[in-house]
Amino acid sequence: MKKIILFILSISLILGITGCSNKEIEPVSRETFALGTIIDFKVYDKDQDKANKVIDESIKRIKDIEQKMSANIEDSEITTVNKNAGKQSIKVSDETMYVAKKAFEYSDITNGRFDLTVYPLVNIWGIGTEHAKVPSQSEIEDAISIIDYKDVVFDEAQKTIYLKRQNQGIDLGAIAKGYVGDEIKKIFIENDIKSAFVNLGGNVMAYQSKIDGSKWRIGIQNPLEPRGEYLGIASVEDKSIVTSGNYERYFEEDGKRYHHIIDATIGYPADTGVISTSIITESGIDADALSTSVYLMGLEEGVKLIESLDGVEAIFVTKDKEVYTTSGLKESFELTNEEFKYKN
Repeated sequence: MKKIILFILSISLILGITGCSNKEIEPVSRETFALGTIIDFKVYDKDQDKANKVIDESIKRIKDIEQKMSANIEDSEITTVNKNAGKQSIKVSDETMYVAKKAFEYSDITNGRFDLTVYPLVNIWGIGTEHAKVPSQSEIEDAISIIDYKDVVFDEAQKTIYLKRQNQGIDLGAIAKGYVGDEIKKIFIENDIKSAFVNLGGNVMAYQSKIDGSKWRIGIQNPLEPRGEYLGIASVEDKSIVTSGNYERYFEEDGKRYHHIIDATIGYPADTGVISTSIITESGIDADALSTSVYLMGLEEGVKLIESLDGVEAIFVTKDKEVYTTSGLKESFELTNEEFKYKN
């Protein structure tokens, strides 16, 4: 018996506690659907026409990036690269090249636990679609045999990407939303927006401080409860906060849950004892890639990696209801749910 669970998320994986004490400036709020999720905007500016224009520009930018980088859009640049795997190199835009190279960088940092060529596995599992199923062992082994980030050839001079073997495929789903957040931030900066909060289905971009000058208080989702139930609060300003968890997209078959974070080294959903990871840093693209990377790496390796990086912090939640944070969060994270134990 199979049960498919697909969450379309707005303020759920991470809940922004965004009360504003300055009643003179109300946010312009809007939602749109893109990147497989609901994207929620709250933009604060005295000129509400400008705020609306900035949201319009941001949505247009999101759609443009999705059209280029989605492996689920028939004529996207990434789909075209995948269709021509083992045949020919494909010319791509500068930004697709940039995001794919970033994904390659994190594939290398994690020794292939995060792998931008994971698409063959993502495709046969189908998690988040109506075709989700547990693949046969032979299907998994066949997919693993062609997953290798070192088979991606970048030619920056010609602006092309090439996959060495047929049936290989790139999937940028674990990094593209972070890039989108960074691009939205650029639009806010260019238009001198005073304050904003954007939730891209678990990827939060808290722009500047709140309009009253205080920090944003971001609720970190309790991975064992329905969306909107948080276990703690992180206080931040001008940061991206990205959470990866086993509760985001999954299906159940014969009483077992299979989530969407696939470990390319074993071919199955990752099972490292970690059930949620949240990354807090200035760069959305780095936060997005790192949240998946450290989830796949597990607690010990994940903490070690984050502590080695400047300006990056993390929150780890384990299946034993233990919460670990990296050293820079001791003063800015508060555990509020007594069912969880704060371990450091």
